Amino acid sequence: MQMKDCTMAMTNTSTRYGAVTKTLHWLTALGILAAIPLGILANDWAFDTPEALAMKALLFSAHKTVGVTIFFVALLRILWALSQPKPASLHPERRAETLLAAVVHWLLYGSLVVVPLAGWVHHAATSGFAPIWWPFGQSLPFVPKSEAVAGTAAALHIIFERVLIIALGLHILGALKHHFVDRDATLRRMLPGKTEAGQHGGSHGGLAAPLIALVLWAAALSAGAGLGAFQHQASAAQVAALQEVQSDWQVQEGTLQIAVQQLGSEVTGSFADWTADITFEDRDQPGKQGEVTVQIAIASLSLGSVTAQAMGPDFFDATQFPTATFRADILRAADGYVADGTLTLRGAEMPVQMPFALTLEGDSAAMDGRVTLDRRDFAIGDTMTDDSQLGFAVDVVVSLTAIRADAE
Repeated sequence: MQMKDCTMAMTNTSTRYGAVTKTLHWLTALGILAAIPLGILANDWAFDTPEALAMKALLFSAHKTVGVTIFFVALLRILWALSQPKPASLHPERRAETLLAAVVHWLLYGSLVVVPLAGWVHHAATSGFAPIWWPFGQSLPFVPKSEAVAGTAAALHIIFERVLIIALGLHILGALKHHFVDRDATLRRMLPGKTEAGQHGGSHGGLAAPLIALVLWAAALSAGAGLGAFQHQASAAQVAALQEVQSDWQVQEGTLQIAVQQLGSEVTGSFADWTADITFEDRDQPGKQGEVTVQIAIASLSLGSVTAQAMGPDFFDATQFPTATFRADILRAADGYVADGTLTLRGAEMPVQMPFALTLEGDSAAMDGRVTLDRRDFAIGDTMTDDSQLGFAVDVVVSLTAIRADAE
């Protein structure tokens, strides 16, 4: 008999919520009340000093970890709710109010899954410096490292977060109205204890509530799209328009990537807009084989979750210094090739030698090169004086294929 009473206390009836439902409800509530302010603080926190950067990363990691926890708790809560009877409304005669409450519950359940999942996808799709605090890795199956995927996920996260906040506000107002205005047991049924209220066999409505919730979600998506939520903007800086070059060798495809260590994790990115003016004639003897001039639109850099910050005045300062230029002689050495020249970046000029491998097949060429730069030489992140916070070394990796212009 005691075991039966314990089981009944754990599960729902048509007039009472069980202990499992109450526990999952309040765990979810605490998670939301923690995740939202953590996210706001993390976004607004400055990172102009090593200490500030560490705090920003801490806040983001806490926000992400709480969000993933909410996701799993919400899934468990939904599965449990599907297996349990739901206590009936105390005022079934108030049809409009009962329908509104059901719609709000559908909006809450859906948002509690979509909001943290979208944030998790954004985290997995981008290179970031704030890990989720758990031992299961930072990636997700079928989610590539992609700025497009990350941008879409970020937009969904923001849009449905607004839906979640509105639905949560309505849910709280409804509970307070029942408790202080109606003075009924609606709120007390979710508090610790064995409060029972309502009629057995009460109705919870049909498909109207979920259909209305779907319409509201669609309206939120439409409004978000109209406000530009899905328009990916890498930074506030204007991407410099580069002039087309008439090169002896025309680049067909290529990548220009950078990588830096931030708080012990590698953050990688790539420049979308750059040009290469190449003159080259391979000779058997060592020495100069040609010249190359590379122009780079700084604001075209995608650097994961820190793209916008990287464009700021403390780092690349893309507004004041919209382009970088690398001019070099192409030299043939005993063990390969070297681009030996000068890199102009953020107003500073520094000598740079980049060794590279070159494969020639008739009128086509493929090259792969790598060089490590010191960001301090270009006054990038001068306030970040701790190598463990933001690495001094920045790896630059270039890969391209080109064909001789007169062979086109």
